[in-house]
Amino acid sequence: MTVPRKTLQAAFYTTDTGRRPVREWLMELEPEDRKAIGEDIATLEFCWPVGMPKCAPMKGIKGLYEIRSNISSGRIARVFFVLVGSRMVLLHGFVKKTQKTPDKELKLAATRMKEVQRHE
Repeated sequence: MTVPRKTLQAAFYTTDTGRRPVREWLMELEPEDRKAIGEDIATLEFCWPVGMPKCAPMKGIKGLYEIRSNISSGRIARVFFVLVGSRMVLLHGFVKKTQKTPDKELKLAATRMKEVQRHE
């Protein structure tokens, strides 16, 4: 039996001060929500490329993707990431409250994406 191999390796975006905002956000969530999001991240790690409904490129920001997770109480969570070689750098996560992704969430992810790309 062959052991599945990861196509991508998930990595947390790290600030200049050493913070990992997505990890911190995940740790604030209920364990069942963390598990659901973690399973979705693992799906991408092992099965990349993955399309809808699990993953989608963000319109208007080339290279930015979102992981789409269904969590408890009918809520949905999003984790934005960028591909850097064989890594998926997790840039920003939030629980979505409206149909449209808020501009502030997109802008934060885009800013972090540019920072990651500058350092590579």
